[in-house]
Amino acid sequence: MKSLVPPGVYAPQEDTELLAGALFEEPVPPGADVLDVGTGSGALAVAAARRGSRVTAVDVSWRAVCTTRLNALRAGVPVRVRQGNLFAPVRGRSFDLILANPPYVPAPDRRGQPRGAARAWDAGDDGRLVLDRICREAPALLRPGGVMLLVQSALSGPEQTLGGLRTAGMKAAVTRRRRIAFGPVLRDREEWLRERGLLPAAENEEELVVVRAELPV
Repeated sequence: MKSLVPPGVYAPQEDTELLAGALFEEPVPPGADVLDVGTGSGALAVAAARRGSRVTAVDVSWRAVCTTRLNALRAGVPVRVRQGNLFAPVRGRSFDLILANPPYVPAPDRRGQPRGAARAWDAGDDGRLVLDRICREAPALLRPGGVMLLVQSALSGPEQTLGGLRTAGMKAAVTRRRRIAFGPVLRDREEWLRERGLLPAAENEEELVVVRAELPV
């Protein structure tokens, strides 16, 4: 069943599909506690719930929260949905699996936090505004042996993500890669990205990667 996605909510795209593939390959036992942070339309939360997981989905956008609730209802699966900034709504809880498709697109300084739909992709001038927070905060929410699956662009420094997670005591590696054509946002910023050295002159595609990080038992 295709997700309903109203204006202003991040629609499932290639990054969602890449992360969903990693989710389907992950040996998650029935009844596992799963957190989908930055859930958007709830596509990944619903996919995890269909596997028998107990899913909590979080998004800072009330519109995304309502959309996820509706899509879970349409799919006939239970998903607990909470509104809030990143991990704030689930402090004190722990999970077997965390899914994260956070904002990761480098953005020119536009004075202040992104608004509207741009909150789903704009992530500061290096694309790491949210990624660095996830690297710092996610390990404390995982149970021993727990796993995080995160998708991001190669433009926003996967090696920094790996380093941050390893510093936090996790085993981390890139497990999936996919090259895609520039979408509207990157096409609009292509010149700026090249000027900043984030996009090589000969590069005309974006690489997406999935990072898998596991907390030792």
